[in-house]
Amino acid sequence: MKKPVTIDDYLAAFPEETRKVLEQIRATIRQVAPDAQETISYGMPTFKMNGVPLAYFAAFSHHIGFYAAPTAHEAFRTDLSGYKTGKGSVQFPLDQPMPLDLITRMVQFNQKALTAKKAVS
Repeated sequence: MKKPVTIDDYLAAFPEETRKVLEQIRATIRQVAPDAQETISYGMPTFKMNGVPLAYFAAFSHHIGFYAAPTAHEAFRTDLSGYKTGKGSVQFPLDQPMPLDLITRMVQFNQKALTAKKAVS
């Protein structure tokens, strides 16, 4: 598979059902952070604010990997307890409703943290 250059390229490589879920996640992040830059980083759709990642996401056979860098995973540990997690990652199963509210809150958390960090700089 050719490496995607844009999020649209990335989405186009997946079956319709998976693509719909990815589009929901993209729209959710876009709603929270309309000024965030859409890009591909580490081969995944990425949203950045002032060059710093707010969130990455990627599709796999049975789940969506969601990476709310830099610190939202620790802050939302209780909310994520029902999902398989790793260091800075969570797996949202494709056979369950996507937790868009949780994704919203995690991106908002990172957005506030990055805004506060920029204000201090």
